[in-house]
Amino acid sequence: MTVTELRDAPGVGTRIDAFDAVDRAAPYGVQLRQIPAAAAAFRADFLTTGKPAEVVTKDLVTLPYPTRFGLWRAALTPSPYLSITNRMLVIRWPGNVLVFEPSDHERGEYTPYFARLNAQTPGFVQDRIVTRHGTVLENLAALGIAPEEVTYLAFDHLHTQDVRRWIGTSTEPGAFPNAKLVVQRDELDAIADLHPLQLPWYQPETYADLRLEAVAAIDGDVLLGPGVALLATPGHTFGNQSLVLSTNDGVWAVSENVIAVEAMVPEHSKIPGVAKSARTWGREFILNTNTPEGLADQYNSLLKEKSIVDQSQRNADFPQFLPSSELTPSPYFPGTKPTFVSGSITHRSV
Repeated sequence: MTVTELRDAPGVGTRIDAFDAVDRAAPYGVQLRQIPAAAAAFRADFLTTGKPAEVVTKDLVTLPYPTRFGLWRAALTPSPYLSITNRMLVIRWPGNVLVFEPSDHERGEYTPYFARLNAQTPGFVQDRIVTRHGTVLENLAALGIAPEEVTYLAFDHLHTQDVRRWIGTSTEPGAFPNAKLVVQRDELDAIADLHPLQLPWYQPETYADLRLEAVAAIDGDVLLGPGVALLATPGHTFGNQSLVLSTNDGVWAVSENVIAVEAMVPEHSKIPGVAKSARTWGREFILNTNTPEGLADQYNSLLKEKSIVDQSQRNADFPQFLPSSELTPSPYFPGTKPTFVSGSITHRSV
């Protein structure tokens, strides 16, 4: 099985057409103006689909990440790194369990960028700046969920991801025998023929022998279940997608288009330099830019996310957005303390 063949795997879910009103062939500025109306149409329909039974967030690992990538050269800090926490979400609705962002961090360390960083960082330093909170399987066990119950796996994008342990190959059984990996077809196309700008962040060889029947390739926006959608948000990668959830607190979005919720409202950021940079350049967002595949697309995708979510129940200055890798306070990286942390999404239908 090749990566190119994976792109032909049948999809899942119900296609959402609200954002068809955005003309992807038009100039980026035109698209930007079209997004709010399309987002309002999406919200109106999405809220009628119901809510999932449960949403739980679990931490996986806290690790360093270059400041110039995570805060798009906006932060005024002497620290070349900041700290981010990778999280997984578990969403349940009748007959289904979706695990979003089930990163296999043991194998993720073989990604060229992180392999090089680890080789340059002494072990005693890594022990201080990297915290492993729990593996995917440990977190599911703590929730009382057997691997056989998981029906869907999805990531916002496939940077660093090696999914062989989860869905299996011709020689390696997968931990989730009944799960389908839901991925944008554009992401699979990119992995099949990577550009030099993309190479440090992917492990393309790990996709060469995946079980075809365990992959669901989708195009664009899809409703998976009541109040559970995956929306195409290209830019950070060509096949980037965002998880959107309808909860008791309102609508949430989850992705890695930004690493801090304040990067969606930089005027409220207290990180030195961020608010000033946004004002100086006339930008509404501070992007997460380790791979500059499509910055204008990514900017517009952030407006798509921001236009559909509600405001935080804890602080109305911030939208209900959970970065799948979220900026985390660290004494080792001065000047990068987040102003506001979303932390988790917790929901249970009553």
